[in-house]
Amino acid sequence: MSALDKIASHQDQYSCKVDTLGECKIVSPVHHHEFIREGERIFVSEEEAYMKEMEKKLGHLPTFERAGPLPKIFHDPNWTRVGIVTAGGLCPGLNNVIKGLVEILSFDYGVKNIFGIRFGYAGLNPDFGYQPVMLNPDTVDTIHELGGTILGSSRGQQPTDIIVDTLVRMNINILFCVGGDGSLRCAREVAEECMKRNLKISVVGIPKTIDNDLQFVGRSFGFETAVAEAANVIRNAHVEAKGTSGGIGLVKLMGRDSGFIAAYASTANPVVNFCLVPEMAFELEGPRGLLTALENRFKAGKTHAVIVVAEGAGQDLILGEPERRDASGNILKKDIGEFLKQKISAHFKEKGVVSSVKYFDPSYTIRSVPARGTDAIRCYMLARNAVHAAMAGRTNCVVGNLGESYALVPIKLATIERQKISLKSDLWRSVMDATGQEFYISPSDRQSKVPVYMAP
Repeated sequence: MSALDKIASHQDQYSCKVDTLGECKIVSPVHHHEFIREGERIFVSEEEAYMKEMEKKLGHLPTFERAGPLPKIFHDPNWTRVGIVTAGGLCPGLNNVIKGLVEILSFDYGVKNIFGIRFGYAGLNPDFGYQPVMLNPDTVDTIHELGGTILGSSRGQQPTDIIVDTLVRMNINILFCVGGDGSLRCAREVAEECMKRNLKISVVGIPKTIDNDLQFVGRSFGFETAVAEAANVIRNAHVEAKGTSGGIGLVKLMGRDSGFIAAYASTANPVVNFCLVPEMAFELEGPRGLLTALENRFKAGKTHAVIVVAEGAGQDLILGEPERRDASGNILKKDIGEFLKQKISAHFKEKGVVSSVKYFDPSYTIRSVPARGTDAIRCYMLARNAVHAAMAGRTNCVVGNLGESYALVPIKLATIERQKISLKSDLWRSVMDATGQEFYISPSDRQSKVPVYMAP
């Protein structure tokens, strides 16, 4: 069931309306800025066909609250104490977001007490003993030049009641949570517990997912940088593959359930011949399998091949390994990269064909670099709008980037299910055109254009 169908079937459970702590009565200290109007909203999507489909299924055109500074705010800056948490895996741009939050809080609103929570949600559990750090514009001045997060991170959820108890003890009335699907679900639980206790604490998320798999928030920060970095690795794999007869460059990229990085990187550097993603079932053996497709490429006179595989692809092919989970409860994927390397090498050795598989696994390199270009700008803009939302008393929401606008999205909608590639989309058609992989299934398919690796 798609996210839209799930929303349409359970409209009593899902709403585009963001929770608020109360009426905004304090005149905003923000100067030299055009304020947005209270209640101003924007459409969920700019695509007309999608909006018509939503209107048909929902009975109305859904909109999100526009993000931005309001003329009046809820929290008094003089009494505001802020906590900033970075949780989950690393991602390009985390430090940019921290810097943006601190600078907007300081320069626009005059907030003085800003705490950096160490090592994710564990820093809000006193059992771990992590001490928060005080943040100000001087301490974050050049952190955008660094990869990772100066606050550290961790996986795994902490008890919600303990987190809220810590917020109360520290007199924190605004908590910014920078994280992906699991981290935002935790933020939602914290926000709901605060409301249950009638605590005036704003909990606002900034979407961090290198896999770009959150709903209704547009492209996540760090994704463009990850794609650019991955494209460089693909270039190196191509060079290595061409350096020997029968050379095969095999690159495994991040993407547990969504293959956006693999798809975009393969299109950004179209020397890739096969792109394998979790959304697409593919075969290894047999006439329509990857091994046969590689043979067909070499028989066609090519001397090399480049394969890009997302970490979550082909999991059904790896048998006999027990299920494992990380601290956040995510299923740890079996190593499709090593699996393919061994299978491809063994296959051509058995055939007596000279080949050499050069395997690249740049996952940690890609996610630990600083954000670049427009990605860095997106980080700062997300941080700006998160601050404006929090100061206006919004809570249990995440900031989304919809086209040229920014919106406030209820966390429950952003995490309703993982965003995935549609194999009928223009993106996937672009991957097919850039790789040409559908033509290596067999020589006859060059005319019929039967899609490659789709299980019959």
